[in-house]
Amino acid sequence: MRTKKTLNTLATITLSVISTYFLMGVSAKTQTARPQPAADLQYQIGGTLYMQKAAEYRSLAYQAFNLARLRLDADLDKKNIKKLPKAERRMPRAIVVDIDETILDNSPAQAYSIANNAPFNLKDWYAWGEMRKAKAIPGAVDFLNYAVSKGAKVFYVSNRDEVQKQATIDNLKKVGLTDVAADNVILRAGESSKEARRTAIAKTFRILMLMGDNLDDFSNVFEKRSIADRFAEADKARENFGRNFIVLPNAMYGTWENAIYDYGRLTETQKAEKRMSALELP
Repeated sequence: MRTKKTLNTLATITLSVISTYFLMGVSAKTQTARPQPAADLQYQIGGTLYMQKAAEYRSLAYQAFNLARLRLDADLDKKNIKKLPKAERRMPRAIVVDIDETILDNSPAQAYSIANNAPFNLKDWYAWGEMRKAKAIPGAVDFLNYAVSKGAKVFYVSNRDEVQKQATIDNLKKVGLTDVAADNVILRAGESSKEARRTAIAKTFRILMLMGDNLDDFSNVFEKRSIADRFAEADKARENFGRNFIVLPNAMYGTWENAIYDYGRLTETQKAEKRMSALELP
């Protein structure tokens, strides 16, 4: 009798352990398979609408290119050329520009991402590039064609991928730019930093100015730096802005946002928390 009771007790314990094991397994599997919250890109609406609908944005773009023309005209003055070292006087002029949100307006692609709650991905980005539908940033075409007419060489240094090169060249030509070819459209072949590409250009050209919407377009001192460090480096370079650094506005995206996330690979929920905690309140 005792033996039978013992066997029944062991059987009950065994069934309990097995049931617990399977329940835990199902629970763990369910937890692992639980989908991440859908991307909420509503916070990007303001920046995108500002670029598409604000006359103030257009004014800032015109201001940047008008200032660039003034700097070029000043450099064309022989009196100013004489102030340069002799080696630099003999070098041809170059103007180095970023492409996206500096020369070409990709806000429709950004709007598509918002409408479809689709974070940045290469499939959609490549598809947009293949359309060759990006319009020019206000003032860009007039200034760059003017620079070319004055003998300056324009280099388009972008972190678009090499597979996008032909579509990029086509789009730049489509908006009316006159000097666009494989040799002066320099895309990302490896690293994201543009420093090596700028250095290569500087070996044979005197870079008169750099134009971009991201501080990484100007110097590697801004790359992968914290918000505080980027502020500090911007303060150190204050004399360059409006002279040989011309910045275009871009509130839609950029390294400024990556700095808020500490350049980490975060979930959409974590990003939202970081953005909220970064706000400075009264």
